[in-house]
Amino acid sequence: MANISKKLLAELTSEEANGPFITFMLNTHVAHQEVEKDQLLFKNFAKEAKKRFEKRYADQSFAPFQEKIERLLADQSFWRSGTKSVAIIMNAEELYIHRLSIEVDDQYYVSDLPYLLAIIKNAQFNYPYYLMALNRDSMKLYLVKNKLAEEIELPEGAPVDVVTALGDELTGGNLNYSSQGSSQGSKEGVAYHGVNSKDEEVEIDWVNYYQAVDNFLQNDLDNPENLPVYLYALPENQTQFKKIAKNKFYSDKAAVSASPAQITIKDIEQGAEKLSAELAVEETDSYQSLMNKKFIDQLVDIVQAAKEGRVSHLFIATSNLVTGFGDDPDTEYDRRQVLNETADQVIKNGGQVFVLDQKDAPDEKSLLAILRF
Repeated sequence: MANISKKLLAELTSEEANGPFITFMLNTHVAHQEVEKDQLLFKNFAKEAKKRFEKRYADQSFAPFQEKIERLLADQSFWRSGTKSVAIIMNAEELYIHRLSIEVDDQYYVSDLPYLLAIIKNAQFNYPYYLMALNRDSMKLYLVKNKLAEEIELPEGAPVDVVTALGDELTGGNLNYSSQGSSQGSKEGVAYHGVNSKDEEVEIDWVNYYQAVDNFLQNDLDNPENLPVYLYALPENQTQFKKIAKNKFYSDKAAVSASPAQITIKDIEQGAEKLSAELAVEETDSYQSLMNKKFIDQLVDIVQAAKEGRVSHLFIATSNLVTGFGDDPDTEYDRRQVLNETADQVIKNGGQVFVLDQKDAPDEKSLLAILRF
């Protein structure tokens, strides 16, 4: 789960997070006319939310919520941020904005609790990590978060290429070295001129350069979240770096097997998408082992077990997230709200909640709770 989502969920399920809450889930756009539609939808939802709030919480003032709503409506930069969707969560004191990379059902909730399920769904298989584009003679580092990639500006002296890293220590001696791209006849951008370097010398420079990259990752990379570093590299370069790497961040759990010599940010994001899919397959495979433990799969039983703190893992298939009514249609009832309250109980009691497509759930069950006892 993405660290920002973990932090937000921890805040929203803490004892200090006091309701009532209003949650808005909106798909967002960047085109001018679409932005105006987004604002109008939010405005209409806010009117309906006010009616529901005043009916349900007649003894409390809607004014603090109205102030936050008007502030957002007036903030043009907020409406032009290009993510697929957004969760807007507010109580009387706080306003939480959480950008999402998934499509959502446009909706609003007024409840004692914030609506958590879309945040959980967005975080599922949404891995934050560094992706290192590694050639024999150069490297670039990209941060992947919320399924978007951005190139990291590395500090002066970082081993961005073999000359910067090794300088006069190149074993080829006084080689006329330049990094010129594959169009110059070099497979990965390194071209040596004037001296026929021996294969052993090239091998030594290769090893020494990767050692310099490894040292940088270990000692100089600003990585406060301890994010893993995966490789975007040719298979032979992955093999060589794996032999050398001793830093704690590098992971060979997944990789993009391609040359990054002349790639664009779009190539990086496409590679990251494939890499994240590999990680997701590994994660979903690991869920199956939980079926060896005691489990329940009926909502009424799960609700009770969650209240008692007996649920260690709760799996909710997205097919459950539809509007539904109980025996009395005049009474507010939404199956999503019941599942949301149950998820809140599980998280507060130290359990984990997953919102998945049914094919990714253990045994493809639409609803499943793994029990502690």
